[in-house]
Amino acid sequence: MSSPSGRRAALITGGSRGIGAAIATRLAADGVRVAITYNSSSAAADDVVKSITAAGGHALALCADSADPDQLRAAAEETSRAYGKIHILVNNAGIGEAAPFDEMSLEHFDRTMAVNVRGPFVAAQAVLPHMPENGRIINIGSVFADRTPFGGMSAYVTSKAALAGLTRALARDLGARGITVNNIQPGPISTDLTSSSDTHTHDVMTAATALRRFGTPEEIAGLVAYLAGEEAAYITGATINADGGYTT
Repeated sequence: MSSPSGRRAALITGGSRGIGAAIATRLAADGVRVAITYNSSSAAADDVVKSITAAGGHALALCADSADPDQLRAAAEETSRAYGKIHILVNNAGIGEAAPFDEMSLEHFDRTMAVNVRGPFVAAQAVLPHMPENGRIINIGSVFADRTPFGGMSAYVTSKAALAGLTRALARDLGARGITVNNIQPGPISTDLTSSSDTHTHDVMTAATALRRFGTPEEIAGLVAYLAGEEAAYITGATINADGGYTT
């Protein structure tokens, strides 16, 4: 999986904060040149790039709404222009706003599916012409695809279950090229979004894990780094729950 310069490159969607920022930081620390997309948080994306470059890594931030196929394709092209081959694609961008089923608008459902399912599909297609053999595609799903403890999550859960299915199908389609496709399903993770949740919800989620704690973005990033490496070359089509025992 080495590039001519000995450096691999990765495109990470939704890399400006939380899990995406941790993934970008970890891969950069491992010597990977990274491009991250963001939709609205340009300042946060710039901070991630500055942190990576200050540590001696290579990074760039690209504005791209994952619901917009043209913007995703443009991000892939710009990443290729900057780095040449794209060895790793991490489909991390996602949305998950809750709404009661009987009040959920079709627009809400469609945008959730557009970002969480169509986005990874389009990104994989866009990156593929630039991805060498033995490339890596890593999707970030959700353990809610397997266990749904709250109401109001029908669009989100549907999208993440579909992403697991897309992962298996792409693994079959791309296996002959040595490209692996895997899906990580995080459980409760401490991010700026979860920290704003009410205390009761946080306590219920914590109690539902076997480890009695939320995970960290860095723990998810470590699993991504493993799946992106040579030691994981025989793992494909897999969905791996990183949930602290939430589904046990």
